[in-house]
Amino acid sequence: MRITRVLGTALLALGLAAGPAAADSTPSPSASSGDAAPTQAGTSFRTATEIEQGQRATASGSTGDYLYWSFPADTGQRPTVKATVKLRDSHGPQTWQLDVYDGLRRRQSCQYGAATRTAATGSGPVELACVLRTVRGWSEPWANDPLPGTYYVRLTVVDLGASDLGQPVGAEVRVDSKDVGGAAAVDGSLGKPLVPGIAVKSAGAGDGSKAAVLSSFGSDDGWSSGWWSDRWVWTAIGGVLAALAGIGGHALTRGSGRPSRVPPGA
Repeated sequence: MRITRVLGTALLALGLAAGPAAADSTPSPSASSGDAAPTQAGTSFRTATEIEQGQRATASGSTGDYLYWSFPADTGQRPTVKATVKLRDSHGPQTWQLDVYDGLRRRQSCQYGAATRTAATGSGPVELACVLRTVRGWSEPWANDPLPGTYYVRLTVVDLGASDLGQPVGAEVRVDSKDVGGAAAVDGSLGKPLVPGIAVKSAGAGDGSKAAVLSSFGSDDGWSSGWWSDRWVWTAIGGVLAALAGIGGHALTRGSGRPSRVPPGA
């Protein structure tokens, strides 16, 4: 009975300790309802239109154009990029492709999702999706792992007939993230997020000062790359439970003391 009470008290204490850690896990950032959704797209990496996660961006263009958007992604997030291409009623077969690049302009592979799709003659909108790998806080220099910082979305047609070239199209893009947390945590951290420093824009009217594009992206407290994750909480819980299991096993196997059949002087 005493062992049962000890185990119950320890589990209750661990539950109270892990509760705040679970509550502190922040969901993926989303745009506030008051933010105006972007209605145009850039034509290159340097002119990519900035969007926040959870924000639906629209743009008008022509078949053959390259449409670019950019968004921030932080450690522990698994971004999902979705795009919809609205074609004119009468069109030939077209193949559209959605590509995602990181802050070093390295193309990131999709875990799953249809990043390339072909629209049949006269068919409706083209739905594209790309679920990226979980953003890591640190990586080897030679690896192509996704790291915290700016990500670029490029939407373009890769195959179409000559009669459809230059025809008007409409596009919608939205980025959401799932907070994976300590399940994908790694030791180490990135010194600085991968944000562009070469592309600049004016910081104020007439003052001539400039600031890096996307320099304000990220959480209010800055980028979360660091050594801490909820993996430490569950590691500590596992260690305490293993210790309690060892104590309980020892108490159960040692018995009540000296066997009654052994003479006192033995």
